[in-house]
Formats: sequence, structure tokens, C-alpha cells
Amino acid sequence: MDETNDVFADALRKAQKALVEGRARDADHIVSEILSASPAHIDALYIKAVAARYLSDLEGAHRTLGQLMAFAPEFGRAHQEAGHVAKARGDHKGAQAAYRLATQYNPALLASWQALTQDPDPALAAMATAQVARLQALPKPLVTVTNLIHEGKLVRAEDLCRAYLQQHPKDVEGMRLLADIGARLNILDDADFLLESALAFEPDNIQCRLDYIQVLRKRQRYDTALQQAEILHTRDPENPLFLSHLAIESMQVGDYDRSFALFDQVLEKLPRDPATLTSKGHALKTYGRNADAVAAYHAAIDAAPDHADAYYALANLKTYRFTDKEIAAMGSQIDAPGQPSRHLVHFHFALGKAHEDRQAYEAAFSHYQQGNELKRRQSRYDADQMDAEFTALKDACTPALFDAHAGHGAPAPDPIFILGLPRAGSTLLEQILASHSQVDGTMEMPNILSLAHRLRTGKFADQAKRYPANLHDLPAEALRAFGEDYIEKTRIHRQGAPFFIDKMPNNFRHIGLIQLILPNARIIDARRAPMDCCFSGFKQLFAEGQEFTYGLEPMGRYYRGYVDLMRHWHRVLPQKILHVQYEDVVEDLETQVRRILDFCNLPFEQACVDFHQTDRSVRTASSEQVRQPLYRSGMDQWRPFEPWLGPLKDALGPTLTEFRK
Repeated sequence: MDETNDVFADALRKAQKALVEGRARDADHIVSEILSASPAHIDALYIKAVAARYLSDLEGAHRTLGQLMAFAPEFGRAHQEAGHVAKARGDHKGAQAAYRLATQYNPALLASWQALTQDPDPALAAMATAQVARLQALPKPLVTVTNLIHEGKLVRAEDLCRAYLQQHPKDVEGMRLLADIGARLNILDDADFLLESALAFEPDNIQCRLDYIQVLRKRQRYDTALQQAEILHTRDPENPLFLSHLAIESMQVGDYDRSFALFDQVLEKLPRDPATLTSKGHALKTYGRNADAVAAYHAAIDAAPDHADAYYALANLKTYRFTDKEIAAMGSQIDAPGQPSRHLVHFHFALGKAHEDRQAYEAAFSHYQQGNELKRRQSRYDADQMDAEFTALKDACTPALFDAHAGHGAPAPDPIFILGLPRAGSTLLEQILASHSQVDGTMEMPNILSLAHRLRTGKFADQAKRYPANLHDLPAEALRAFGEDYIEKTRIHRQGAPFFIDKMPNNFRHIGLIQLILPNARIIDARRAPMDCCFSGFKQLFAEGQEFTYGLEPMGRYYRGYVDLMRHWHRVLPQKILHVQYEDVVEDLETQVRRILDFCNLPFEQACVDFHQTDRSVRTASSEQVRQPLYRSGMDQWRPFEPWLGPLKDALGPTLTEFRK
């Protein structure tokens, strides 16, 4: 919880002050009152544990830390405190193990690193000594910022980091940390600019360049990310980390042969590295080499039985079936003490899939629910805020807006936007259209979302008018420039066909913006019946974003808001959007294919009906499904789970049956 939004913030400050002044009993009294109102309050539990240790109540401290870690297993300071408690009890081995976990979850914990300088492992002791020197040389405000970042207190971290940079505008580490915060908040334009600037000041800063590659990849600027990976590789061609990044970026630009060769180079040096084996598996899956991907994931698990990513990757193939032995192994990993929440999330979602395949629906739902609950605890999603955004879009995007800007924007007819909700069939429609000789399939591109963010925060925004209200005030030349910029920046993902697909589902919120900057673009709404769509989203662990899916009630509210907003778009932009219902495609594929092609002014090609035979890389969770013919088995998969889906039905309300228009 970020203390800027914490109703107990003042009481917490008083408790912390009491601890510093040696009044541990007063601190305990203050946080006990907080915990009586909010038993899962992380910071209050932490202060209570520290106070108990100060009062020599080691058993009480241990018990409180157990409660804290149940709610926040990756809270680094809790593990550091566990190390202090274990040390006070004379358990030096347990203390060192706790300090190792603490530094894993929060690399800015100086006391833990200092303890690890005495570790029996000489390599770990040497690394700890180097990290102690680094932290002691770092300005204290930046150490605090790093702590706050790793505790998820991003608003406080951003405020402190910006204040520091106002006094030290060329501090590269400050710029890197602010970029890290931006990336975590998905403000990628700012993160990109900060890291590019930091590297201009310190071109040899490896961590900055690694961070820059990650941000560029998130922004899908794969060509630039590849250039940055080449710089690192040229610097040290034998470095396994640099080889791995180059392999990943080569895959992103479609150079799979080079990617596989580079992964193999890493594996020659680190033959049982689970992260590399898993990354190679992802590349193989994207390329359509399913059996080889499974073998890579199995190799990762053999090398590291607790490697949760590989287990979930197997589940995410959708066609893989877990053995009894694998299910038992995942269950034992969930029960293992100290398991990070990110691992628990992967194991729960994988076990949900494993039990669903065996028709053990109650067990499957239990695991899906636990995985979603863990993800929701980490989420910043606010359903009320999203409803307000939907309302603002309807208020701003009126017929008068589009009449006033008629004829503006870039005239290019190239883009075909496929949008809607995740798990609604957008990948299927993309595969159908990308099988046409005149259409390039691409990926879920962030360009429109990025432009919407710029209009919220950039030069066209002010306190009185931000996006979407400021759409009324955009000059014609700006709209045309935005459209031309979109066409230019997406060119790298095309292979030369006259048309291309942008299948970012969340673009449905920005149809008005798309119409203003690209009035000749085609827009297809991929829609699926609410119970199937929502439950499919609920049981899918997304790589990032889509935070509304981590709960039945927010998922239902979001679907209801989506249908309502789409009704608005159809009213204000008649004939501009094609609604394609997934169930209609399954029932009568050829009719729907012809309907889609007619809407896009494309001649009929049989390859679009035979879409499953098209050989192309597919990056989404549906990659294996769209390589198979259509079957009705994908419909009504929620029904065996109906006893537990009451909150979803309640949230959907009338949309449960009124969802086609």
C-alpha cells in the first residue's frame, strides 16, 4: 500500500518516531490500534514485529513476521527483520538465509548486504561487499527511492526522485530510477526519454542500457532495442547476459534463426540455465515449433524444479496436459516456505489449467481464484476510475467533434484495427485476415495507447482540459501529424502488404482518437459472449496489463462498460465499425470471413477460411489455438464453473444477455 493514500499514514509516522526514540512499547500500542481496524496492514505488521524484537519478545516477533509474509511474501524488509530475529535467537544459518531472501526482494537493504559479507560462500560474500560499497556511495535519497520502488510505494518514490533530480538534474542513477518508476507505471514515453538521456551522459552505464532495452521492448520499438543489444554484445561478445538479450531482441524482429543460435550459445556456457531454456521455449512456441518448446520447458524444470515460469508456459500452450507427477510437484512447490508470490501466481494458474483439463472443476476454480487474488493484491486497478474514463469518453466524443474535424487526419487506409476485450477472439480474426495476400499481421501495438497518454500529460493537456476533452481543441495539422507518425512508427512491423493489422484489444477505448487521426482506417470489434469472455480472462495470466481481469466482479464491470462504450461508438460513428461475434464465426466461418473481407474492401481468398494452415509467428496466449481448425469446444467453457460465478453474473447485470449491440 502506498502511504500517500493510507488513512493510517499519520499514525504510522508516530509509530516510526517512537521506534527511533526507543519507545518500542508506544510503537506497538499505536500499530496494534491500526491492526485492529486493518489486520493485513503491511507497514503496521512490520513495525509491530520490530517493536517485539526491541522488547526481546522474539517469539512474538517471529509470529508477527509469519502473518506479514502471508500477506506480502516478497516484502524485503520483513525478511531482513526475520534475519535479525533469527540472529538474536542464535540461528546464524537461518539468519543468512533470511538476509539472502531480503536482498533478492529488495537490493537496497544495506543491513542485509552487510550481514552477507560474512557468508561462507566466497562468491556471495564478494558480491555483498561490492553491493555494500555501492549503497554507501549512493546518495541517501536515492537509496530511499530504491527501497520505496521495491516496496511498491511508487508515488512516494516518484515524488522523492523528482525532488532529488531538481537539485541534481544530471545524476544518471536518479534518472535511471525515475525511468524505472515510469516503466512500472507504464509511462513508457517518459522512461524512454530518461534512459536515452542518461546514456548520453554515461554511455558505458550497463544497467542503464539494460533498462533501456526493457523499456524499448515494452514500447515494441524492437529495431532500436536490437541496436542497444548489439552495443552490449559488441562490448563483450562472450557475456551470457548480453547474448541472451541479443537472442530475445533478434526474435522480436523476426530473425528466429539467429535467435535460436544465440540461445544455443548461452546454453553452451550455461547448459542448465532455466531462464534461458524458458526464453528459448517462448521463441519456439511463437515460431510454431510446439514440441520443441515443450522440450525446452521440461529442460528448464529439470534444471530448477521451482521454476514456476516454465510450468505456466506449459499451461499457456493450452494444448499441453500435465501428468500426475507434475501436478504433485507444483502442489509441493506451493506449500514450500518462502515461495515468492510471483511464483505462487504462476503455479496456481498452471494448476487451475491442470485440474480443469481433468474436469476437477472445484479444485481448478480454487487455484484460479487464489492466483487472481495474489495478482489483485499487486494491482493498482480502480474500477470506479475506469467507469469515470468510459463516461468521459462518451461525453467528449460526440457527433459534433467528428463533424468539426471531418477531413482532418492522415488519409492512409492501411491500418485495420481489431479491438475489443482480451480472450474475445481478436487473435482468430487477425489470423484470418493475415492469411490474405494483401494484409500483414503484426501484433498488439501500443502506439494508440501511447498517444492517448501523451494527450493526457503532454503539451496539449492542461489542468482544465485533458484527454479526451482536449480532442475538441486539437488543430488539423496535429491530427494529421499524429496519423502520419502512427503509420511511420508501425512500418517496421510490416512485410510490404498494402494493409496491416493492429490488434491491441484496449484500443476500443480510443476509437474516437483513431477516427480523428486515421479516418480511413478499418475498425473491427471482436466480441465474445460475456460469460465465456470474462471467465476466459479470469483464468488467463497476462504478461502485463489487463488488471481488470483479476477478479470476477471487476471483470464483469469492465465487460459491461465495454459494451456500453461500443454502443456509443456505433451511434456516433455509424458504419465505421464492424461488430464480429465470435460465436457467429464458429457457427458459419465462411460467411463471416466474406463479411469481414467485404468490410475491408478485400477480395475473397480461400486462405482466409483455411487460416489454420497459415505459417506465421503468433505472440498471444491463443497462438496454438489459431493453428487449429475452429471447433465448438471453445464455447460455454464457463458452465462447469457456474456454481462459483455468481459475482460475475451480478456484475454483468443486463449485459449478461444484451451484449450483441
